[in-house]
Amino acid sequence: MAEAPRPTILLVDDEPHSLASMRMALEDEFEVLSAPGAGAALDILEEEWVQAIFCDQRMPGRTGVEFLTEVRDRWPETVRIVITGYTDPQAMMAAINDAGIHQFIPKPWHPEELLMAARNATRLFQLARENERMSLEMKVLTSTAESRVEKRRKALREGMGFETILRTPTSAMNQVVALARQYASFDVPVLLSGEAGTGKGQLARAMHFGSLRSERPFYELALAGLPEELALIEMFGAKRGVLPGGANRIGLVQKADRGTLYLGGIEAAGPALQLQLLKLLTEGAFSPVGGQEVIGSNLRLIAGSNCALREAVAEGRFRADLYYALAVGEIALPPLRARRGDVAMLAQRMLSDIATSHGKPIAGFDAAALEFLENYDWPGNLRELSNEVTRMMIFAQDRVLGAELISRHILQAEPGEEGADRSAESVMVSGGTLKDRVELIEMRILRETLTRCRWNKSRAAAELGLSRVGLRAKLDRYGIAAPAGRQDEEEDI
Repeated sequence: MAEAPRPTILLVDDEPHSLASMRMALEDEFEVLSAPGAGAALDILEEEWVQAIFCDQRMPGRTGVEFLTEVRDRWPETVRIVITGYTDPQAMMAAINDAGIHQFIPKPWHPEELLMAARNATRLFQLARENERMSLEMKVLTSTAESRVEKRRKALREGMGFETILRTPTSAMNQVVALARQYASFDVPVLLSGEAGTGKGQLARAMHFGSLRSERPFYELALAGLPEELALIEMFGAKRGVLPGGANRIGLVQKADRGTLYLGGIEAAGPALQLQLLKLLTEGAFSPVGGQEVIGSNLRLIAGSNCALREAVAEGRFRADLYYALAVGEIALPPLRARRGDVAMLAQRMLSDIATSHGKPIAGFDAAALEFLENYDWPGNLRELSNEVTRMMIFAQDRVLGAELISRHILQAEPGEEGADRSAESVMVSGGTLKDRVELIEMRILRETLTRCRWNKSRAAAELGLSRVGLRAKLDRYGIAAPAGRQDEEEDI
């Protein structure tokens, strides 16, 4: 039987004699790699599978804790150990928080002490891997015969890809998705434009999981309302001394290396942030806030704008060179009012998700409710629809949600093309008489009141201050009829 491969340990120290001493203490039991600094160590980590790192704290350029902080973010399973001649408790706590240090070894160290630390570190690494393996096996026991890799890819495609963007065969979103699929497979920046709440973030995520970077991380940041100084720190990180507590901060640009970063509300970016973004896109590099070093980043940037950026460029509020760097690919998302056929499908999915999250058994909407939802313009787009569906679910007493649960401003809104009072709309547009305009308003109030009263005409007449005969006369005059399934309930006057 072949011997199991020996664990690999990386030694990082700028002093050659220290590296030689550590290698001598460890090489009988471990595969030992060495680097004279953080840069060379990162190159090794890109190519080798390292279980543990022993790193000197004081090195030129980047300290051991600064280097291991990046290691924690990119290779979190690797056990990190610092060798230091300084034992300041505050510095040690900061190192544990920032870099997740497993152990501190004080100088001068003894070979047996170093060897024991290496054994414990590699054992800890193996235990973590074993725990991960057992968790995966438990999932496989309850799954089908599909391979784990294929299951994961399928979950990504079905759970986060373009399939999550619900739409009908005639939806205006079909062309948008076709464009996004085309751009997704090419590693270029893309600008998504559209009103707030049209689903730009969801489309950006779908593009990521439909790209060659799908196995790498996806991050997103909303810039709207975010102060520029905070946005710079969130994006590019900060060096020690910039933030309270003296800790380093890793930014999203560094975290998303080899992955995708989506920036929503790009039109809100200030001048300094625009300049840094231009440098990132044109040079593939950035500098943390408060730092002088230049760090490379291989990320894909997708930006979202709630307004036409061309207008912002023309008005001098947005850099033209940054706009053209972002808009290698440009996709405009339609508002929800331009997706009439999609609203019912979206509402049904939202209701299912919301009801499940709140533990309330709900079957769906009745036909009249879906008709009202489809006929409304939804100025707040998907967010407004989600809020309305949530409110309806909260107040629902039955498993099927009726139109009486819909907010009054939606019930009173202008009807769809097939609405009973559509003929009166032409009178409104053509400037009819006061009487015609009042009758149009009266029709909408009648329809809204009857819907809230579940087409109980006695209740509706009482609420409106009408006799039962008077209400019937108005319904006959305007051609307002109860929806299917309400005929028996309405004959109560």
